[in-house]
Amino acid sequence: MSIENVRNYLKKFNRDKDILEMEESTATVELAAQALKTEEARIAKSLSFKYDDDCAMIVVIAGDAKIDNKKFKEEFGFKAKMLSPEDAYAYTGHAVGGVCPFALPEKVKVFLDDSMKRFNTIFPACGSSNSAIEVTLEELNEYSRNQKWVDICKNWT
Repeated sequence: MSIENVRNYLKKFNRDKDILEMEESTATVELAAQALKTEEARIAKSLSFKYDDDCAMIVVIAGDAKIDNKKFKEEFGFKAKMLSPEDAYAYTGHAVGGVCPFALPEKVKVFLDDSMKRFNTIFPACGSSNSAIEVTLEELNEYSRNQKWVDICKNWT
């Protein structure tokens, strides 16, 4: 189970017991914000994209942000193409609704978007459609093995 993989992964940071599991779904930004009693912008969306022929990438963005296709292509050199739910699971080990930047296969690249930098803490999922954890940006950077901070979003400023 994906949440168990995340729980085991977060043990090395002594954060496994901080995973929040809700009765209600947190599979969308709106549902997660309601369940966590926070604003939608503080929900960290983990979007999965094809990176190359045999690997994927996760881009984590603020809940109110949208991918700017032009910025994405300028940053990565290719057009943004989100993975299907089946491919997202196959590449990341997490089902859509619970995709997160933790406990990923080694070759999956993670990038964090600047849209989150306006918050002290944010809430990414933890591998299931009813889980999250509150982390600082520094913690997210470390736990996700972030490749680099990027500016590839619109509609959040």
